[in-house]
Amino acid sequence: MDQALPQIIRLQDYEPFTFAIDHVDLTFELGEEATIVTTIMRVSRLEKGKSLFLDGQDLDLVSIACDGNAVGEDAYRLTDEGIEIDGLGDRFTLKIVTRIKPQENTQLSGLYKSSGNFCTQCEAEGFRRITFYPDRPDVLAKFTTTIIADRALFPVLLSNGNQTIAEVLGRGQHMAVWEDPFPKPAYLFALVAGDLAHIEDHFTTCSGRDVTLRIFTVAEDSDKCGHAMDSLKRSMKWDEDTFGLEYDLDIYNIVAVRDFNMGAMENKSLNVFNTSCVLATPETATDANFGAVEGVIAHEYFHNWTGNRVTCRDWFQLSLKEGLTVFRDQQFSADMGSAAVQRIEDVHMLRARQFPEDAGPQAHPIRPDSYMEINNFYTATIYEKGAEVIRMIHTLLGADGFRKGMDLYIQRHDGTAATCDDFVAAMADASGVDLVQFKDWYHQAGTPRLTVTGIYDADAQTYAMTVSQETAPTPGQPIKTPLHIPLSMGLLSSGGDDM
Repeated sequence: MDQALPQIIRLQDYEPFTFAIDHVDLTFELGEEATIVTTIMRVSRLEKGKSLFLDGQDLDLVSIACDGNAVGEDAYRLTDEGIEIDGLGDRFTLKIVTRIKPQENTQLSGLYKSSGNFCTQCEAEGFRRITFYPDRPDVLAKFTTTIIADRALFPVLLSNGNQTIAEVLGRGQHMAVWEDPFPKPAYLFALVAGDLAHIEDHFTTCSGRDVTLRIFTVAEDSDKCGHAMDSLKRSMKWDEDTFGLEYDLDIYNIVAVRDFNMGAMENKSLNVFNTSCVLATPETATDANFGAVEGVIAHEYFHNWTGNRVTCRDWFQLSLKEGLTVFRDQQFSADMGSAAVQRIEDVHMLRARQFPEDAGPQAHPIRPDSYMEINNFYTATIYEKGAEVIRMIHTLLGADGFRKGMDLYIQRHDGTAATCDDFVAAMADASGVDLVQFKDWYHQAGTPRLTVTGIYDADAQTYAMTVSQETAPTPGQPIKTPLHIPLSMGLLSSGGDDM
């Protein structure tokens, strides 16, 4: 049987979504055999004449209604990729009920059940396995989530935002309602339900607000979370001191589970981690383990602003959030320990993981032009090389100039989906530094090789240095352009003294 080739998604084909979603109410009735998901969304049309297409995979559609009226089967079309609905007005409320089976979800994408707990992983395209929805990062909405489950089996019910209702229902069930006041794309949605223990602490923000901090694990692991909690508090303080970025909700939850196929995920106010990135005690962990936990905790926390409050317009802009946040967690780790040691470790990882990628058949720029499978996008180039590109901007602008650029970037794009060009523009506008040529780093693959020669004239006491650069061809890019590269140099005397 012939199999269709994967569809190629291209950056040049990007088009904005033709509808806006103001608010989403989600209700989950978690069951042992199946879970019922009721989605109510307030929608407004942005472009005349377009039908509404909602992504959806492996979903059992129970019912669909618009403004309280059932939508007939002749008004929509179901495919393997989603649902297309015709005849909608300019403003309407859509209610969709779906049935899913998290127990059978072996991909661990979307809502799944493992080791007795319900958990989600929605980045990049997992939300479409929960309900019909525009599962793309440029559609931002406020979410209210209601979770109904067996009280004995699932005493802990978590989602994004602040918890507004906790209520005991009949038939051994209970309910929790979570309200997230900040617009977010679907990939940042999270839900966890299970029998979990937790440790708790508090953090007072720079404006005097008290934030409750909790780390949830299975009971036998709760005594191994102290270092992670301390790392979280240090991260929150550092982001305030360094970038003026204050946490924005009343609670911050971390859940550590063994059955999680990503290292960690920055879901708004409900981070989900693999236990390997959270648990650490002197009896079970090395210094490197402690440092790794501190760095990953910081990385996911820093996403609250660089990734969540300002998110990506499309997945081609992935390095906008990941490269920037890796740079931020590297700076944090440098400040928490030895800056020299941290820099050596960062460069060692870059040379070991990213340089071979840039020199091989899978070489791609930090903002690629196309992809077939989005889950293959999470590479050392996007993350580590992306962080080095941000570091070069920091070098060109200086710490003060970079901070001004960050302030302007957040001011311009808070609550929106931005692009890499938006970030560079904010840096250039805030500092007055011309970064037009520098932007070539975003679309050119490969590692440039510099050749440096120097001539010292002892009589004139002058030193002339010549630097040339060359980048080898990479797949799809046989011709390379010169890159804007900041260089630092110094002269030493024969005795080793600065000249």
